[in-house]
Amino acid sequence: MAEVLILYYSRHGATAEMARLIARGVEEVPGVDAKLRSAPEVSTLCEATQDSIPDSGAPYVNEADLGDCDGLILGSPTRFGNMAAPMKYFLDTTSRLWMNGALIGKPAAVFTSTSSLHGGQESTLLSMMLPLLHHGMLLLGIPYSETALLHTGSGGTPYGASHLAGGESNLPLTEDEKIICRTQGRRMAETVMRLQNRP
Repeated sequence: MAEVLILYYSRHGATAEMARLIARGVEEVPGVDAKLRSAPEVSTLCEATQDSIPDSGAPYVNEADLGDCDGLILGSPTRFGNMAAPMKYFLDTTSRLWMNGALIGKPAAVFTSTSSLHGGQESTLLSMMLPLLHHGMLLLGIPYSETALLHTGSGGTPYGASHLAGGESNLPLTEDEKIICRTQGRRMAETVMRLQNRP
């Protein structure tokens, strides 16, 4: 089975919910499994360490998860128009994979959640693409053949799935946002299969 790693950081649950929907889209394609992993919090205290297993949600990611995947989908809430520190911190530890070229030629995609509609969805998605380009990955967007992009009144971009969580971070995903998440997962899985020359 081919494997798509869905790596995310989620503070209030919206990004985690998107990850689960994207995983459903991945697994709609026969021959591809979705592997959910999360990035741990970053402590402001240098001495602090995170438990190796989170209290809830997906297990924490490790370097092998990333190196072994056939495709990667990264998700993060926005922080001032950028990815959240825990995701950036993890990506900053992947130099060995970069030096070995472990991710070159593998497909990658990104998704995000924001509190406000114009709170940096697209810039956050673009910020997550930069380290993936340095790793030599092949970036996938979402084409407008997914018609939910044409009429969504909340999240959803051609750069990647997105969600408007609201000021209290409690708005549920809209039907358009859910459709776009599943489309993103399915497109990744189909691309993985094509790159591996599988029918």
